[in-house]
Amino acid sequence: MIKVVIAEDDPQIAEIQRRFLERIDGFELAGIAHRLEEAEDLIEILQPDLLLLDIQFPSGTGFDLLRKIRAGNIAIDVIMITAAKEVDTLREALHGGVFDYILKPLVFERLQETLHNYQQHLQKFRSLETLAQSDVDRVLPRSTSSHETTASEVVRLPKGIDAITLEKINKVFTDRSTTLNAEEVGEIIGASRTTARRYLEYLVSCSELTAEVSYGTVGRPERRYQKSR
Repeated sequence: MIKVVIAEDDPQIAEIQRRFLERIDGFELAGIAHRLEEAEDLIEILQPDLLLLDIQFPSGTGFDLLRKIRAGNIAIDVIMITAAKEVDTLREALHGGVFDYILKPLVFERLQETLHNYQQHLQKFRSLETLAQSDVDRVLPRSTSSHETTASEVVRLPKGIDAITLEKINKVFTDRSTTLNAEEVGEIIGASRTTARRYLEYLVSCSELTAEVSYGTVGRPERRYQKSR
């Protein structure tokens, strides 16, 4: 089992991460820290394999902890889960040697994919005794045998969401200020209400759309969507 510590100052978000982690085989939650000092103690005492780390904390940033981990030569891998969308923040995380960088709001499929990749990453290391260049290329997650990158490699979409339908729905809301419900969107793109609703909710989770509850003439509530401002 891969032992994991969650470092997240928001208890509700930490609970979501805990529940997601419980659904993924091969991982065991060692502890949850809501403060940087707690996270540092848990890492020292429990010696986990993996840290799920937020950036913003009341007493500092996740980068403060990351620098201490690297300076102390602590054998732990780090996946950042954060709302920070600045390019410089991502660059700093990569300089700190994080395994992956996941934007909030956290989607289960995205976390699951990352953790499965991490499992495979560890298995590759365990199978090696000495290195050839081909082994290095196979182990490093950013290595590629081709200079060309497909769209599917750039954007990792969760199961049940395809790029073509997603693009259709995005175009529906381009230059449109009015709100639409799932049935209306489905009619426009030629899909069922259920399918449209799934894609709309995914776009809400990515902060591309916003949703509000509206009550019709008979008092039945419905969710209506529009482009995020």
